[in-house]
Amino acid sequence: MGKNKKVGMLTLGCKVNQYESEAIAEALEENGIKILSPSEICDAYIINTCTVTAESDRKARQFIRRAISKNPNAYIAVTGCFAQTSHEEIAKINGVDLICGNTDKLEVAKYIIDFFNSSIKKSNPTVLVKDIQNAQFEDMSIHKFERTRAYVKIEDGCENRCAYCIIPSARGKVRSKDPNKLIAEVEALVKNGCKEVVLTGIETASYGKDLEGITLADILCKVDKIKGLERIRLGSLDPSLIKPEFVEKISKLTSLAPHFHLSLQSGSSRILALMRRKYNAEMAMNAIRLLKNSIPNVSFTTDVIVGFPQETEADLLETADFIRKAEFLTVHLFSYSNRKGTEASKMKGQLNSEEKNRRLHILEKTAKETKKDFISKQILNCPIKKVLFETFDGISAHGHTDNFIEVSVKSEKDLRGLILPVKIENTDGDICFGRLIN
Repeated sequence: MGKNKKVGMLTLGCKVNQYESEAIAEALEENGIKILSPSEICDAYIINTCTVTAESDRKARQFIRRAISKNPNAYIAVTGCFAQTSHEEIAKINGVDLICGNTDKLEVAKYIIDFFNSSIKKSNPTVLVKDIQNAQFEDMSIHKFERTRAYVKIEDGCENRCAYCIIPSARGKVRSKDPNKLIAEVEALVKNGCKEVVLTGIETASYGKDLEGITLADILCKVDKIKGLERIRLGSLDPSLIKPEFVEKISKLTSLAPHFHLSLQSGSSRILALMRRKYNAEMAMNAIRLLKNSIPNVSFTTDVIVGFPQETEADLLETADFIRKAEFLTVHLFSYSNRKGTEASKMKGQLNSEEKNRRLHILEKTAKETKKDFISKQILNCPIKKVLFETFDGISAHGHTDNFIEVSVKSEKDLRGLILPVKIENTDGDICFGRLIN
């Protein structure tokens, strides 16, 4: 009965969600079901939600209602972090058929098929939300990928308990993917033409914490030996992971891309302490210097929260100074979002939206200037870059260098999936433009 049926898939949030959505989509496609954009009129919709901010929750509700409005007869399945933490709220939305938390997410595919077979919409949703704190790592894998790059989930859960974060309640304790299954999945992706994998998790740095005798550095060494894999990237890392022994191991790898996304959050040690992070500003900068001294042409991207409770103008300026000294390629900036149930939500010194926006604009300007300076130095010091091309619009091919600088070249040919040398000639401060070297 699933034949010729269409499912609109919408994914909100992190790379882990993107991976899990792809696994669900593959399970449906194996049963003859076509996966489309959620903007299309479909027979069912799956909304894989995020709950990292209040805005994430608002978007989830908005997209759920939008899907119901697009086709009132469609089956609506809601999964992910918002489903895990707020299933009772979702159940009040008339038209939702399935609510699945962050355990057994592949069950979403099975239920969608069952819905198609029954052809009956029930008045109340089926709720599959279990105790996340006792969850096991869910075995799932993907075989397909987009833009020549594949996200591979290697870890789930977080035990850091940062003052502002609700995610431990939505994702549970740290649990890691079996090393042998991880290697087999990457090998299959490479066999299918994948050139680059991003090993990601809710707290990627904690990989192996629940396993015996293996760490993130160890699994990187194993993945590095897979023939045909050109590049390995890592998901967001806690700066406290970056210690001499870790860097010594990974600096010897041949396919590890010289690009790290560090979950900084603030450049002020005082604010980091209030956030309950595991490091201070000096430790984070030492980690960056250690990587710079060990890995040529390394670049860094990061996340920063602006307007955390009790943040002063001096704290803000310390963060701006940190951004400049670290020479971040990209800074993802977020205004602090008050999350009910977190320690930070009860703190004194909450800032209003207007003040948070003012501070956000200050750091946006700093980040933009810093990116332009970093790219300009790269062009001057290392103008020839190998680029993995990912998209083609008929006029230009676009891709990324190993240290994650975006590059565009004029081309009459579709270069997707190829890694080619490019002479970088100029930049607009955001993207580099160059020409292929024959």
